[in-house]
Amino acid sequence: MSTKSVEQVELGRFLKVHADVQPTNTLVIADGRAAVFDFALSCGPETTGRLPYRGALTHTTAPEMADALLTTPADTHIQARPPADIWGLGASLFRCWAGHRPVPYADDTPRTDKLRAIADGKFLRFDDARPWSFPVFEEIITVCMAPDADERPTAADLVTVIEETQ
Repeated sequence: MSTKSVEQVELGRFLKVHADVQPTNTLVIADGRAAVFDFALSCGPETTGRLPYRGALTHTTAPEMADALLTTPADTHIQARPPADIWGLGASLFRCWAGHRPVPYADDTPRTDKLRAIADGKFLRFDDARPWSFPVFEEIITVCMAPDADERPTAADLVTVIEETQ
């Protein structure tokens, strides 16, 4: 087993969800692959002995996480699930591609109102945001940002979709 795969196996035993996938936590490495870093908010299999997770960068917050943040007390831990990371990836790609957050709100909008807009599914359409049409990329982003968490692809499924487009 290569060092890389050993690192992935070891990390996978402890880390279940990054919980803060966003453009500033992504680095393109020398071989052209993207690496995610900054695991400060990650949610592992254990929920005890940690500060409660209460969300991360607002515009990459998945709808189900936004709803949970709005409907639970501030001291309640919210366990993020892998589909929330897939949403964060889609929202990050949307932001990088279109130059806009996927949910339209002003910078000075209160966070609770931003979360409500996300939870309610008030998203920009590609036709209103993108610089030009790129159907394959837009389809990948769209599937990542499916409103229902159970309709989003797994990371492995997403890799397959991307490899099939090449």
